Amino acid sequence: MGKAVFFDIDDTLYDTSGFAKLARKAALSAMIDAGLPLSNEEAYSLLRSVIKEKGSNYNKHFNVLTQRVFGEENPYLIALGMITYHNVKFALLRLFPDTMSTLIHVKKQGYHLGVISNGLVIKQWEKLIRLDLHHFFDAVVTSEEAGCEKPEPEIFNLALRRMGCRADKSLMIGNKFSEDILGALNVGMSAILVNSRLTTEEEDYLRMKNLKIDVASNIGLIQEIL
Repeated sequence: MGKAVFFDIDDTLYDTSGFAKLARKAALSAMIDAGLPLSNEEAYSLLRSVIKEKGSNYNKHFNVLTQRVFGEENPYLIALGMITYHNVKFALLRLFPDTMSTLIHVKKQGYHLGVISNGLVIKQWEKLIRLDLHHFFDAVVTSEEAGCEKPEPEIFNLALRRMGCRADKSLMIGNKFSEDILGALNVGMSAILVNSRLTTEEEDYLRMKNLKIDVASNIGLIQEIL
């Protein structure tokens, strides 16, 4: 069995800050210009309530929105919203400055690279392909495939099985303490918290459990840890 490093995607490999909000507002603006009878504020409030109700990985938010406004789906406005959303979202996709060099560095250290992500399989592959990162990874494991989300052990164990790696020889890198870090530690993996800081409560928890992790304020610093 080889050694593996698993990465989260959003806010770990690329900056998602605000991009989804901007893309949603652009989509709604286009739909309003084309006849959606709501103000920008009303439309955004309704869309947020639909997303909260259905979850961010649901792929028919605009269908539900038009259903609630008109009493039936409006295919034209749905298509316009979807296309505008995706065009703006992908125009804003940007890697963190040191992401590419870090992945190259980790690969050169002899690690197999994988992804463990809460999300839909197609959506996660789409991000990696658009960011030109797909060729780095030997496996991409998502919550859709695992039937559960991080920090549940099964999604990590599925990733380990798929990569043929032992937990004690594997590392998880992510920006969320509970989902990425604790999830990995609980199955016996090591972990690096990236693009984030530990809160006092999180530091106390690690101390109480006698657990140690590395913290990197940006992804480039991983090259100094590995």
